[in-house]
Amino acid sequence: MSESVSVVAPLWRWTAKNGVSWFFVTIDGDQGEELSATEAMRRLELGGQRGFRSLKVEACIGETVWQTSCFPRDEGGWMLPVKAPVRKAEKLAEGDPVAVTLRPV
Repeated sequence: MSESVSVVAPLWRWTAKNGVSWFFVTIDGDQGEELSATEAMRRLELGGQRGFRSLKVEACIGETVWQTSCFPRDEGGWMLPVKAPVRKAEKLAEGDPVAVTLRPV
């Protein structure tokens, strides 16, 4: 895998039955396959998988850089959670196109 993966995708909202919402960017296509290959290699190297099959990454949107985890989607690809402090700092709203760079850590 290359050093990092970059993608532009819309910010979308998932709302739980209790009304709490989370915001995500979907990483799929070639970029999602690169992350999947990285996750598979780490599983082989470490002899297991992380909770929820997650992959630790350093994410960068605009000037904001943070460490988080991406989560695999049943349909393929990955979901990157984007917390409120990041959305506020970068002035992001639901549906906005988000340019994100991910580096597995």
